[in-house]
Amino acid sequence: MNERDPLTIGDVASGTTVNLSLISHTNAGKTTLARTLLGKDIGEVRDAAHVTDLASGHVLVQAGSDTLMLWDTPGFGDTARLLDRLRMSGNPVGWLLTQVWDRWRERPLWSSQQAVKNAREQADVILYLVNAAEDPVAAAYVALEMEVLAWIGKPVLILLNQMGPPKEDTGGEADKWLAHVRGHAEVAGALPLDAFARVWVQEGVLLEKVAPLVAEEKRAAMARLTRRWGELNRERFAASMAALATPLAAALLDREKVEGGNWRDGLAKALTGGKTEANAATKASEALSERLAAGTRDSTEELIRLHNLSGSATRKVLERLSEDFRHTDKTSEGASALLGGVLSGAATGLAADVMAGGLTLGGGMIVGGVLGALGAGGLAMGINMARGEDGAHVRWSEEFFARIFGASLLRYLAVAHFGRGRGDWEEGEHPEYWIAHVEGVLTRYESEISDLYTRGKNGHSAGLEKDLRELLHLCGRRLLVRLYPEAEGMLTA
Repeated sequence: MNERDPLTIGDVASGTTVNLSLISHTNAGKTTLARTLLGKDIGEVRDAAHVTDLASGHVLVQAGSDTLMLWDTPGFGDTARLLDRLRMSGNPVGWLLTQVWDRWRERPLWSSQQAVKNAREQADVILYLVNAAEDPVAAAYVALEMEVLAWIGKPVLILLNQMGPPKEDTGGEADKWLAHVRGHAEVAGALPLDAFARVWVQEGVLLEKVAPLVAEEKRAAMARLTRRWGELNRERFAASMAALATPLAAALLDREKVEGGNWRDGLAKALTGGKTEANAATKASEALSERLAAGTRDSTEELIRLHNLSGSATRKVLERLSEDFRHTDKTSEGASALLGGVLSGAATGLAADVMAGGLTLGGGMIVGGVLGALGAGGLAMGINMARGEDGAHVRWSEEFFARIFGASLLRYLAVAHFGRGRGDWEEGEHPEYWIAHVEGVLTRYESEISDLYTRGKNGHSAGLEKDLRELLHLCGRRLLVRLYPEAEGMLTA
């Protein structure tokens, strides 16, 4: 997280600095992870060995005069040759730090020397990054590098990188790596922290594991830094829920009049082949959908900005969310027959109630972008005839509102898990277990969501967005705890 309290030179001099050094075999993703943790671009990221030449320090968080520094170090290179030289010396690390190797002709040794030098001189805790896609038994360099880390003599946390998409259970991977390095007393634990698919509560778990490993005289400062880090991230979480609440509140209150005469007469015409009333309903629903699509796009782009990412929300946001929820759609077969779509960029599978003077004519009529497949048969299956005094209106159904409420939480997860190493944010596949947990949260708060819908349906706008924001905040917290139980404390602090 790159937000921090402003410091003066005097503050830095008088405060306590805690240093974390990222170390790994070359090209394991240290700089990518550092970018994700810091929320800003540093160094160079490319698929090549020894991209990072020198160790570079960056402020991770500040609390008053205290600073938590993250060091990106060169990757370990020719570890076997390095160890041969170390073993020949009576004072291995002392000897290593006095050596000057040619930066260009001895590049692998140079890189290893710089990494060891930083860890020896700066680190309070070493974060040893490994490629979790590899079998630790087959990765021969791990044993060699663990021997070097033992000589350095600092506590080590193993971070599992390159784990692929988010997984519901990662404990087995961590246990596998810990079993492989059993016997190395300096290793204090292992945890997943993928540079491409981690979320802030996982970063908080990392800081909690670091806290007891720093020297006694630095623990009070580390506690203050961890607390400040939590405050900043909870503020961002609250801002994210507020961004999601805005288009949801607008959707609750939104309605669009269907122009073109009496609805009963129009329905009769449609059933006998007339197009006029169907076209009017289509136009009204398109207008409703355009506003929802714009609000969804704007809120997604605000999420991207809050998470220090780049890029913008496109139609893929809406298409992906629609696809996720369509598979669990519980609407009737007749309503589902209206799936289609005419509005580019709007989600398929939208649902609308057709209202006439406050009387609901449909039980959740499905519209695919919207009402693109509407015709005589669709009208007969999707709408019950009724007459209102002031003509017909379309608005979102209660069922669909619950869907877009859940989709908003899913959208938050997608942005919050997106590591900076992937470049501009774009919508991707959502793990199936995310959707199951979102559905669980929707079920838990079904009555609260329904109450908000009723208020919006009746036009009661006072306090509606605030209450939506609070419910999203509650649901979002519960969702993160369901996904990451070990992070419950930092969510409720």
